[in-house]
Formats: sequence, structure tokens, C-alpha cells
Amino acid sequence: MVDAAPGAPGIDARWTSSAKNGIGTALSKHSRVWFTLSHGVLNEIYYPRVDSACTRDFGFVVTGNDGYFSEEKRDCETETRTIAPGIPAFSIINTARDGRYRIEKQVVTDPSRACVMQRVRFTALKGEVNDYRVTALLAPHLVNAGQLNSAWISEFEDKTVLFATGRSRYLALISDTPWRAVSAGFVGVSDGWRQLKQHGRIAEQYQRADDGNVALAGEFDFTGACQEATMAIGFGQTEFEAAAAAAGSLKDGFEKAQQHYVANWQAWQQKLVPLDRQEQAGVNAYRVSTAVLASHRAADRAGAVVASLSIPWGFSKGDDDLGGYHLVWPRDLVETAGGFLAAGDAEEAIAILDYLRHVQQPSGRWPQNLWLDGKPYWPGIQMDECAFPILLTDMLRRLGHLDAKAQKRFMPMVRSAANYILTNGPTTCEDRWEEDAGYSPFTLAVEIAALLAAADLLSLDGDDVAANHLRETADCWNEQIEQWTFAGEKNFCEALGISGHYVRIAPLGTTDEARASGNTEIRNQTPDRALLPTADVLSPDALALVRFGLRAPDDPHILDTIQAIDHSLRADLPQGSLWYRYTGDGYGEHEDGAPFDGTGKGRPWPLLAGERAHYELAAGRSEAAEALLGTLEKSAGYGGLFPEQVWDGPDLPEKELFLGRPSGSAMPLVWAHSEHIKLLRSLKDGTVFDMPPQGVERYIKNKTGSQLRIWRFNNRLSSIPVGKMLRLETETNAVVHWSADGWVSTSDTPMVPSGLGTYYADLPVQHEDAGKTIVFTFYWPDSGTWENTNFTVHVVDETSDSARIENGE
Repeated sequence: MVDAAPGAPGIDARWTSSAKNGIGTALSKHSRVWFTLSHGVLNEIYYPRVDSACTRDFGFVVTGNDGYFSEEKRDCETETRTIAPGIPAFSIINTARDGRYRIEKQVVTDPSRACVMQRVRFTALKGEVNDYRVTALLAPHLVNAGQLNSAWISEFEDKTVLFATGRSRYLALISDTPWRAVSAGFVGVSDGWRQLKQHGRIAEQYQRADDGNVALAGEFDFTGACQEATMAIGFGQTEFEAAAAAAGSLKDGFEKAQQHYVANWQAWQQKLVPLDRQEQAGVNAYRVSTAVLASHRAADRAGAVVASLSIPWGFSKGDDDLGGYHLVWPRDLVETAGGFLAAGDAEEAIAILDYLRHVQQPSGRWPQNLWLDGKPYWPGIQMDECAFPILLTDMLRRLGHLDAKAQKRFMPMVRSAANYILTNGPTTCEDRWEEDAGYSPFTLAVEIAALLAAADLLSLDGDDVAANHLRETADCWNEQIEQWTFAGEKNFCEALGISGHYVRIAPLGTTDEARASGNTEIRNQTPDRALLPTADVLSPDALALVRFGLRAPDDPHILDTIQAIDHSLRADLPQGSLWYRYTGDGYGEHEDGAPFDGTGKGRPWPLLAGERAHYELAAGRSEAAEALLGTLEKSAGYGGLFPEQVWDGPDLPEKELFLGRPSGSAMPLVWAHSEHIKLLRSLKDGTVFDMPPQGVERYIKNKTGSQLRIWRFNNRLSSIPVGKMLRLETETNAVVHWSADGWVSTSDTPMVPSGLGTYYADLPVQHEDAGKTIVFTFYWPDSGTWENTNFTVHVVDETSDSARIENGE
């Protein structure tokens, strides 16, 4: 054996396909390891946390003395099935397209250890087993990185072991069948794949490859009498710990691990609400969705669930994309908690809420996304992610899962989050797709619903002052939703016969008049869709106004918006209708199928079919909701996993893109599986499972309006309608010095505490006529200083303005 492999550090490291057709974990605190499957091979394996990918892939190459070369992940037809309904333990059959061999595998993780086990059987369909060489290839990427890994060959308990390390984590690959040859090398230069391609065998057995993009290779000693092997990939904090895990699993045997694995899953699934439906193509879609949710949980951090065990377009991404989707998004996490709740696992939903309580930032908000330990990854701020945990707290309370003592535990979190929304809303720093800032119907819906929910929680906690302040704020924002977000380019609306539509997001600083006239920057133009100004970009997000109980399903503004959405964003695919995120979306493959690289074209999202189905159910059209459930389930990949997006162009077989099938985006998307479970539960119950009741009661049934408009330093109103009080709200105590007649007469109004860390004063200007100007400034008693700036707010007749805006005049 040669000491060191040549070619350091190897070619640039890349990840692999995000199109998973299997994921799994042992549901055991003793086994902090997760695996993914794609193209008939193991892909990323995660250890010791669900946000730490440690391998790229692990598959086999078959060669022959006649120059034969076949790689199972590229040259086989693959069939992957669960070994029991809904249990993410898998049986894989890979049959060479040329009919020369078959590889059968079973994959589980050992519930007793951090170890992935794979039992493999090789069958020669043409010729004899001795005519072939079967070599295992393992690409370490420890931890979340393919560079600066080291690989070497050594021994443990008289067995040859293939080791790798990176960032203080270790893996060890051991087989119960002897290796004929083993090697460690640098990818693209001296790795096993290149040797097999050039020589048909491992010609040079290199012992070490240090500090680069490395790979391990081991040829099985298969013969006519021995065609089966069990392999174990153990993980640890040291090489000996990793090797001991692998060796221990092999000693206990594959059958014991599999039985224990299946028993764990069955015990959990037996507790769930039976929402099963007839299987399609051998897939129980409900059990797959519940397994997806449970398989994305952290083993060592209760309540943490990552968004997806995948890296979108991973084959084009390197170490500069550390997170992939194996991060925690607070929004996705609350949606996932709703999925657990709908399936009957309230304990997990409470754990999620507790996790959110622990990672809440001192300001009251949550990071845009984060690692399991709470460290932020992306730096953005999303207001809906500050509101969702409040809604989860209230839903758990309403469903009877939080007693008075538990509610007390979460009240500081609720109060802090409500204060953050109060002082930073109603605009969104970024919308729910992490892109633009402004007034978003989705964010507004979540914020307002959360303020009402927080008000109920505060009332139960004995703080009616703060509760009333939140309800008044919610009423004020709710009454202005149409003013902020209902627009529409005149020619577009006339062509559809609608008065306007809710926009995806109204940019900050865009006036109502400018939006009405269409005098805004033109954004994207696509051949099949209307040309829309920036402020008039369409999105199905507007349906959140119904989902969160603020608008009735038959509200004329909603109906007009749905007509515009279906005209501009619906994609009719073989499985049914799906929708794009918004007009001009650039997050998706290029037209030629090239992966998203910062630019591209957004593709239809199956998740949005679930959201539309919930709207249809809210509107009383259960048959339409059932049909959309079918469309959602038919959008799954092989094995029942839901992708983030599906391909909407002509088939591109060379890029594995087929009309209506998963694209190269994330798969599975946990949020989509959560929506699927909630839809199943909603259809069973005959009502939208997670719709907050407060807005329905307050705005749809009782038509509650608002008597005021709110001015803040970060939301400086220029005008208020006739008949409204003017509320001034600050984060510091003040006295308001003001006048309604140009300082001829003045008044001094002390501010009072809201109970939420802010102070406010209501100026009684509701009887002032249109055309009057209110002027004011602030005296700050704590510092004994004046603001030294006068602020003005005009009283206007908004009725005519609103009519003009809605008519696009």
C-alpha cells in the first residue's frame, strides 16, 4: 500500500442531487444520525445534529475484465420502497439498464448507535459473479464541507476500516465481508472512481489523503459463494468512537437494528390520528408526511426541526453554501408544529414552542433562519416569523394542550413578540419568500391575527390594558389592508373585468396615488403573463387574508384577486393545476434546465395547491379541496416526498426534468408535508384546522372597524381620514405639544403606557373637517429635552381617494 495519495487537494467539492426519494432516522436519542436516499444510493448522512451533513454520497461501481464500467446511481433503473407502510426504512433494487447485474440493498440506522447500516446483495444477471468487481465509493463531507477532509485506511479489532475526518468529526466504514482492495484518494485525481474508470479496479492502494476533497474506496470480495455484505458507517468524536459504533452495529447484526428501528416508528405512529387514505402506487401519503416531519427533528434539541434534509441544486453548490435547507426557519417550524398537531402529536408541538421560546432574541423577534443552537444564519428580519409563535401558543391553548401554568411559561415570549410587532409593524422587512420589503397581505394577515391572539392570551393573564391596546392596533391595521395592498394596473384589470387585486407586496414609500396610476417601476415581463408594475405583482399570498380569518372567502376583493391569480399564476400540469409564487419570480432553473445560480425562473409550488385547497374548503367547496389534495399528492416524487417546485417546461431527460415532476429544488420540503397533513385533517373535520377564530369573529361576523390611525417614528402618517382619532405612539415617555389651528391654540397631552413597553397619546381630532392640519412635537421629560421638529398630519376625505385608487384612476 502506498503511503500518500497524489493530487492534493483534489477538484472543488460539490454536493449532490436534492431530489430525495427516501429519508430516515431511528427515533432514538442514542442514534444521532440521519440519512437521505437518491438515485438508488445513500446521499447526505447527518451527524451529530440534523443540521450537520457529513457525506456527499455512498454508492457502488461495477466493473469487469472486459473493460465494463457501470455506476449504479447513473446506469441503473432503481426501485425504492419502504419495508413497512409509512416506516422510513428502505429496500432498494438497482438493476443495470444493460441487464448485466442487480444490486439489492436495505438501509436503516441503528437505534443503539450513531451508525447507518446497509445490507447489500449483488446478483450477476449475465455471466458469473466472478466476472465482476463491485467497489463501494464513499465521499466524506464532514461537517457541511467537502474541502479540508482527510481519509485514511487503518484497522480496528482486526478489521480493515475506511476512516475520514473533518472539523473534529469522524466516520468509519466497516464491512462484515473482507475487502479485496481499499484506497483513500483525492477526488478527480487519485480517487477510487478515477482508478476504476481507468483500470477497472483499484490499481493503487493509497493509505492516506489529507486536507482536501477526498474519497474512500473498497472492493468487496464477492464470489459465487459470497454475494452479500453488511456495511456500517459509524460516527464519533474520535476515530475510535466511530469505529466502535460501526463494529458494535455489525456485531449486533442488521436484523436486530432493523427490528428495533421499525418498532420505534410503529410505537410513535400508533399515537397519531388516523388520517390514512387509500394508497396510491403503494404509497400511504399521510404516513409518508408524518415520517418526513419526524425524520427532520433534532435528537439532542427538543423541538428543533429543519426545513429539509436537502441542498437545492446541490450538484452545483460547494462549501460556500453551508446551510442548504438543513436549517431552522421559525415560520416553517410553526407550520410543522401545526402538522404535528393535526396528526395528533401535541407533545411535539409544545416542544417546538418551547424551542422557539429559548431561541427568541432579546428584541422579541426570531432570526430569519438559524442553526439548532440558535445562532442566526441569514441576517434578514421577517415580521411574520415574529408573529407565528404567538399563533402557535394560542392554538395550543385553544385546543386544550396548555393549562394555566404552561401558559404562564410562554407569556414573556408572547409579550415580547407582540411588542416587537407593535413597534416594527405593519410593514415587513422581507416577505415570507425572503426577498422584498413593504406591505404584504400575507405578513399583514399573520401580524394582525397574532396581535388578536396575543390580546386573548394577555387578557387571560390579567392584563386587559395591554390586550385592549393590541386589539385597537389590530383593528387599525386591518381597516387599512385594502388601502395598502389592493391595487391593479388599469388595463390589466379592465381586461379581466375586476376592480383590482391584492398585490404581492407594496413597496415602502410607494404612495396610493402612484400605485393607482401605475406610475411605478416596471418589473419583469414574461411571454405568457401580464406586464405588472412593481407594486402590482401578483401572488397567491393574498389568500392568507382568508386563511387567518380576516376576510371572508366571498369578499369581492378576494374574488377579484383569485381571478387575477388564476389568470397570471396558474400552471395546468398533468397532475392538475399548481401555482407560481408570484409574477416575475426568479428562483428556479433557467429555461434550458440549468440550475438556479442566483438567477432563473420560478417554477410551480405544490405547497400552494395545499393553501388553495384550504381556501376552497373555507369557501364551502370541499370537492374542489379534495381535487387539489389529489393534485398535491400527484406532485410528489417517487416515494411520496413533496418537492419545493415542479418542472413546467418540455421534458429534458438529460437533466432529469420532466413536465409536472420534481425540479432540482428542495425535496422533501417539510412545510409542504405539514400543509398536506393539515389539509387531510381539515377535510376530515370539515373546517380549516389552523384558522384563528379571533379575526373571523371580530371582522367577518361583527364587522369591527377602527376609530383611530396610528403615527410612529417608523410609520409617519401624512394624513388621516375624517372622523378618526390620531394616536401617537413612541418607545419613550413623552408629552405631546400639538395644535389643530396652526399654533393659534395649543394643547399638551401626556402619553400613557400601553402595557407593552410603548407609550401613546390619542389626539381627539375626529371632529376636525377635511383640509385641517394637525401639527405636533414631543417633549421628553426623562431627558428634559424637546424633539425640536414639528410633524404634520392632514385630515382628508379618504372616501373619494379610496374610490379613485380602487378604480385605477
